[in-house]
Amino acid sequence: MATLAHPVKVERHDVPGRQHHTNTGVRPVHTYHRTPHGLYVARTFAGHPRIRHWQAHLLPGLNLVACRYDFHGRREHDYYLDVATITDAGDVWEVRDLYLDLIVHDGLMAEIVDTDELVASRAEGFIGEGEALRAVQVAHDTLSGLARARYSLNDWLATRGVRLHWHEWSLLSR
Repeated sequence: MATLAHPVKVERHDVPGRQHHTNTGVRPVHTYHRTPHGLYVARTFAGHPRIRHWQAHLLPGLNLVACRYDFHGRREHDYYLDVATITDAGDVWEVRDLYLDLIVHDGLMAEIVDTDELVASRAEGFIGEGEALRAVQVAHDTLSGLARARYSLNDWLATRGVRLHWHEWSLLSR
């Protein structure tokens, strides 16, 4: 069986340059907007087989990136939450993805995924013990909060004083 261990993914958002730097390249961003709780990002996924468009809220105070995807086919999930360390340096934001993610089916359920990647990467020394434990704590606190809010992301975020806006890109692209 192949190892799931890999270095922590680090992404950068160059706001004035409108560029999203990922481990797979640099992508143009059509919208950056600073919010009271972080940074809103939106970009197309040109040539992607499943995804047309991506929107995200970088939420440094919650150690989360809240993502919403517009799929070519039926919606696979409502929200995808990345557990991350997010640094705001003004014009450039850095996202250090801490492996764990939560998939949210709004009003129905949520689950933590990629625990195997975190464990394998910790064993290989790609992430330190303190950072790994913080990732687990954030993921479980988020899942518990979502459960108390009946798996409504917006309701849970409201208990944290956070309100997010999302655009309906599927409607705009028709």
